[in-house]
Formats: sequence, C-alpha cells, structure tokens
Amino acid sequence: MLLFFLLAGSAVKSDELTLAVALGLSQQQAAQTYQPLIAYLAQATGRDIRLETSVNILAHWQLMRREAYDIVIDAPPFTAYRAARMDYTVVAKLPDVLSFTLASHVDFGILDPSELIGRRVASQPSPALGALGLINLFPDSVRQPHIVPVDTHVEAAQSAVDKRTVGAMLPTSLMANFPDLVPVYTTEQLPAPGISVSSRVSPDQRERIRQALLNAQNSPTGRAMLEALNVPNLEEAANDTYLGLETMLEGVWGY
Repeated sequence: MLLFFLLAGSAVKSDELTLAVALGLSQQQAAQTYQPLIAYLAQATGRDIRLETSVNILAHWQLMRREAYDIVIDAPPFTAYRAARMDYTVVAKLPDVLSFTLASHVDFGILDPSELIGRRVASQPSPALGALGLINLFPDSVRQPHIVPVDTHVEAAQSAVDKRTVGAMLPTSLMANFPDLVPVYTTEQLPAPGISVSSRVSPDQRERIRQALLNAQNSPTGRAMLEALNVPNLEEAANDTYLGLETMLEGVWGY
C-alpha cells in the first residue's frame, strides 16, 4: 500500500509543469503577477503549473544551470543561454524591446556617468542585466561606481529616490514611475524577455503553449493574464531572436 501511494505521488508530480521567472520582482510580487499566467497555461495544457522563483538573481543563475525548469520567462542573455546550451525552444516574448537606464536623483545634478565613479549605485548584482550594463559602461575595475546590491528593480529605484544611493540601474520602462529620477545613461536596446520551453516538454505541448501565448488576447482568461503582466499582447519569437546574446554572460562564474 505504501508503495502504491509513493508511485501515485510520483505520477502526480511528473505530470506537473514548472514555470520559472526572474525579472527583478520579489517572490511575493512574482506570485501575484504570474498567477493568472499559471491559470491560463494550466487551462491550455491540461496540466498543473507550479511557479518557481529565486530569492535573488545569483540564486537564479545557479539554479537555472542545474534545475530542469519546463517553461521560463527570462532576460535576453539567460534566454539565449538556454537556447544555445540547454536545448530550450523560444516560443514567444514580451512585447517591444528592453533597455536599462542609469539614473540619479535630480537634486544631485549628475550629467555624465563618470561623475558616479566611486559613488554608490544601486543595482541587482551580476549576472543581472543591469549589472552587466554597468560593467560594460565602466570596464576599468578601479574606476567604477560602488555597486550596492538589491534584490529587485523597485528597491534600486527607491534607494535613489531616498538618496541612500547617488544612482540606480533600472529598466528604462520604470523611469516613468519615479519622476524624481533623471537619466544619466541608457544602454542599447535588446529584445524584451523571452519565454522558452524545455526539450523535455513534448512538441505537442510546446506548440499548445506557443499558440496559447500568442493568442491570449482572444480569450477572457488570456486577457486577464496580459493585464496582470501589464502588456497588450505577447509577440512571436524564436531562438534566433536572441542569437549570440548569451555572450553577455562571459566572465560570469559558471558560464
């Protein structure tokens, strides 16, 4: 009887799909934001979906190389890494493009990034995309800002608003939410975060996921999901959309 229940429990678990996200939200925020997506994909696939989040970007980087997540929403270099090295297939992406802005409180009067050398700048730590942008902007290790690590983009912005740091590195799309911050430098644009699916998921299920994401605006549950993500729709994307962006992670431990 014990063996029966162990096998039954294993069968239930094996029928479950995992959805991993790491886009600069706290675990609580991620649970709220992605619950409608979980419900929508469960309806589309006929399988239970379990959300997987990490406490910070460093934990995410370590886990993503070991854990076999089924569906992942991730920043461009991580999406590219999975496609190039872990046999994932990109099925869709968030709309538009992504860039990061190095911002400072208007009261500091910072006009040039060089004015932030040696001063406190809040950012998610490497290998987060914002930190990679800072490293690219300040390649000389002795002439860099002092990076104050935070777990979320909102924490970075708030520390600059409160003047606990002189600057913050945050997604450009967040700038409108913090009128006291002014841009000092903006990175080049990249494709918005991608949604990729593991090769362990059957081709049929993978196509169901793709079609559900791309046609979400056509159903009430899909529209609720898009509203929670604060986007009008999801866009077509493929592995080639992110081709080569994994090289942004060169120099990161474990790459």
